[in-house]
Amino acid sequence: MARAEEDRPGADATSALGALLGYRAYARRWVFLLVLSLLNFSNATLWLSFAPVADTIAHHFFLSTKQINWLSLIYLVVSIPSGVVAIWVLDSVGLRWATIVCAWLNFAGSVFRTLPFLFIEIQDPFPFLMGGQSLCALAQTLVIFSPAKLAALWFPEHQRATANMIGTMSNPLGILVANLLSPALVKKEEGIPVMLGIYIIPAGLACLLAITCLWESVPPSPPSAGATHSTSEKFLDGLKLLLRNRAYIILAVCFGGGIGIFSSFSVLLEQVLCVKGYSNEFAGLCGALFIGFGVLGALVLSLYVDRTKLFTEAVKIGFCLTSMVYVAFALVSQLQGQTFALATLCSLLGFFGFSVAPIAMELAVECSFPVGEGAAAGLVIVLGQAEGVLVMVLLTGLTTRRAEPSVSTCQDGQGPLDWMVPAPTG
Repeated sequence: MARAEEDRPGADATSALGALLGYRAYARRWVFLLVLSLLNFSNATLWLSFAPVADTIAHHFFLSTKQINWLSLIYLVVSIPSGVVAIWVLDSVGLRWATIVCAWLNFAGSVFRTLPFLFIEIQDPFPFLMGGQSLCALAQTLVIFSPAKLAALWFPEHQRATANMIGTMSNPLGILVANLLSPALVKKEEGIPVMLGIYIIPAGLACLLAITCLWESVPPSPPSAGATHSTSEKFLDGLKLLLRNRAYIILAVCFGGGIGIFSSFSVLLEQVLCVKGYSNEFAGLCGALFIGFGVLGALVLSLYVDRTKLFTEAVKIGFCLTSMVYVAFALVSQLQGQTFALATLCSLLGFFGFSVAPIAMELAVECSFPVGEGAAAGLVIVLGQAEGVLVMVLLTGLTTRRAEPSVSTCQDGQGPLDWMVPAPTG
């Protein structure tokens, strides 16, 4: 790899060599990682808070399921143009100010969503829900690009993949909580305001910690040789280098596609399963298993890759296994009464698919040197969001409503969706 790497016979030897060369890892790097992880966690809960109870939300506000889908889809749409700006902010303004601005946007969005319940005279709540989600979407483009840059600037070589894993996996951990918490809180429509209020708490805490605990974007002394050379190309020059980097383009297209499919899977899971008679609680459990086993797989794989440096091999094997499990899920999800099989497949999807995410982000940074970490990681995610929009629009656009009786447990007040027939049959 192009970036300088330290031989690592052991963590003690690495630390001793770093001390001789003037490198130093500061304890406050973990505080920065904590703030960034909490912010990433909060933003993810806000993104997916509506999806696990989409039918109940739609019925309560007299909205269609497509409108509810847009409350999640807006994250992907907003992140495409704003993602490019976020890349420039991270590489030009600095990690500290980017995190603080992100925290304020995230907190403001979480509060804005609750305004229809604070003022009775508001008749149409959808603009407020969409406005709050849009502010949170702007925050997402800053926080989701940051773990790779934080790991490169603050952590020694033998901790970078692990730090990247912690920061990156806090996002799916938030999705896990949303999958479990939203159905638990919104058993009836009266629980919707409570749900929105609870999601403000981590957003406010993250904002407070970002303002009070973050004082610098980079440490006084670099933690490793790689951090010493972690200087960014000019923004436009960096983008040109990335577009000419064949290895990076291949990784960006493949991993970006994975991000897009994951986003669609998370948002549409409840709507796919309720058609076949599965409850919102079971759909939330499947989403939680998807994330829980993903975090476990990411932890195991990150520790392994930190020691072996087998980045490319891990990513290739993970992509292949994930593709096979996705095909199996597409088939089994159209059958009734397959709770054990679906729960198992969702667990395997997370274990194989999510485990690749922090490794692929680290590999994107490595193979794109000397482009800045924010640009290298950010462009991959922007591409993934664009692919996610395409997948979601196609999936929801090709479905049709079925008029005949079915086992559907969907509560949106409309006919159940048919996910197998692309067009109405004559």
